Amino acid sequence: MTTDDTSLYQALLSRDARFDGRIFVGVSTTGIYCRPICRVRTPRASSCRFFDTAAAAEAHGFRPCLRCRPELAPGLSWVDSPDALAIAAARWLDRGEAGGLTDLAARMGVGERHLRRVFQAHFGVTLVSYQQTRRLLMAKRLLTDSRLPMAEVAAAAGFSSVRRFNALFKQRYRLAPSDLRQDRTGLNDELSFTLDYRPPYDWQAILAFFRARAMPGVESVGTDHYRRCVQMGESRGWIEVTQIPERSRLRLTLSSELKGCIPPLLAAVRRQFDVDCDPAAVAHTLGALALRHPGLRLPGAIDAFEQAVRAILGQQVSVVAATTLAARLVARFGLPVVTPHASLQRVFPSAAVLAQAEISELTALGILASRARTIQCLARAIHQGELQLDAHAPVPSTLDALRGLPGVGEWTAQYIALRCLSWPDAFPHTDLIISRAFPGLTPKALIAHAEQWRPWRGYATLHLWKSA
Repeated sequence: MTTDDTSLYQALLSRDARFDGRIFVGVSTTGIYCRPICRVRTPRASSCRFFDTAAAAEAHGFRPCLRCRPELAPGLSWVDSPDALAIAAARWLDRGEAGGLTDLAARMGVGERHLRRVFQAHFGVTLVSYQQTRRLLMAKRLLTDSRLPMAEVAAAAGFSSVRRFNALFKQRYRLAPSDLRQDRTGLNDELSFTLDYRPPYDWQAILAFFRARAMPGVESVGTDHYRRCVQMGESRGWIEVTQIPERSRLRLTLSSELKGCIPPLLAAVRRQFDVDCDPAAVAHTLGALALRHPGLRLPGAIDAFEQAVRAILGQQVSVVAATTLAARLVARFGLPVVTPHASLQRVFPSAAVLAQAEISELTALGILASRARTIQCLARAIHQGELQLDAHAPVPSTLDALRGLPGVGEWTAQYIALRCLSWPDAFPHTDLIISRAFPGLTPKALIAHAEQWRPWRGYATLHLWKSA
């Protein structure tokens, strides 16, 4: 074994959760690959091969472990890649988005050849191979955790036909899909999935953040759960997120109306609750700043347009005032959702709806005319495809596009990057709380001071807000 492999084997022996999702170990004697936290008997060092991704392990002929379930491992954080383009492409594929390589490259503003080269250099597999592995693992997850019919499993995982799904599943995993359905003990008709994270995770802190900003009718936050209405495509339903602390997991429960968009919804919830964070790496860089509140996560957004509008509404007003205005927008323009929860009634209006709204309709809700125009410009830019606020959107050009909108300054652009793009290095240095934490420093000096926190300035922002 190499020196690197020896250190990775030590992590395997200790079942170090810091490496979960960052390495996978293939066992040559069994042909199976596992997560480093797997509880099966540790194989001999000579039998182990280490891979950066599940796709790389499967490309070398290994099958996923049925016990530790590699499909549940935390994903890679943005800055685990020296080229964020590779991570952004992986996130796009994880969402189960339609379209081929040409569409993906166009969305990211690069050429196909460059995208292929960057992706393979980082992940060690082609884009097609990575996508195929993600689809198979998603299907494996749906087969194990739900009662969805086989045709719906194949469609949700991204396969064009059940025949193609069955053939590839048998070829790669040496199992028929139905073999994973033999033990259905404990399963019910509820759609519920787990999302593993690397501890520590300050669950109460992120609930408190969302609770302070919960929109009446759209969101509800209790002492142990988060609920909200969701629209994805033409589907409208509701979700609930809870924690299973003893297993280092979150649990996502969703209504049956959303069963057709499970992969993108799982990806969106992962971002909203920052499941893929590596808290050890963040703490190492932030040092003393992170000591008081270990496990803080970046609160993301399921609906990026909604969050961007709320950022605009929050300019120079309190959180409570901004939330009140957002609730009025929902009551006026949002579509109804049938839910079993009285507190959940509507979804936030889409960009298409607000792009067509009259300024007078917005100002009648108490929104300043200048902010109403900004919201309308934002809605039109997103509706017309001129602006992308998804996790795979390139940060520099997106920030430039945001700053180019009337009424969007540096604070708003950085805050949108933090919440909508889940950019861990976003830093709204003109924020009042951050400025007060460093009295006497000019904005330029504050930016220079924050260099020590790169590439985690977004987490530094959360720690400064929490300490205040």
